[in-house]
Amino acid sequence: MDITLTTPALLFPALSLLLLAYTNRFMALANRVRTLKSQYQTTHSTHLMLQIQNLRQRLAIVRNMQAVGIASMFGCVLCMFLLFAGFVRAGQLVFGASLLALLVSLAMSLREIQISGDALNIELNDMQNDEERRREAAGFSPLQNHSQTE
Repeated sequence: MDITLTTPALLFPALSLLLLAYTNRFMALANRVRTLKSQYQTTHSTHLMLQIQNLRQRLAIVRNMQAVGIASMFGCVLCMFLLFAGFVRAGQLVFGASLLALLVSLAMSLREIQISGDALNIELNDMQNDEERRREAAGFSPLQNHSQTE
């Protein structure tokens, strides 16, 4: 396979946007953590503790996604340097490693999205439990549980 100097450069726009998306996820999670912390300090709700545990896991994954994504971009730059210096075989190997790092980063992103869905289910279950308690207190029959079990 023939790799030119422009081949790894083609990944720069995609990697830049991907890292921006990862940073936005991280910032949203950080804001959510701060909000939940203040809520937990006043209520000590078990449901909030579940959310905090979920967020801790997601933050670790997003941090690792960013690190592997940056490693992929670093590999692309190193590949371009190696190709420029005439080390074609080394450039090919580094470019392949960059692509693998990108795949790992995307796989982590998929896992983080799955965990995010779990966080939403925690919220929905809490909301449903509150509604059931409210109805029971008012003398109505409880709602049937339609939540999915995982």
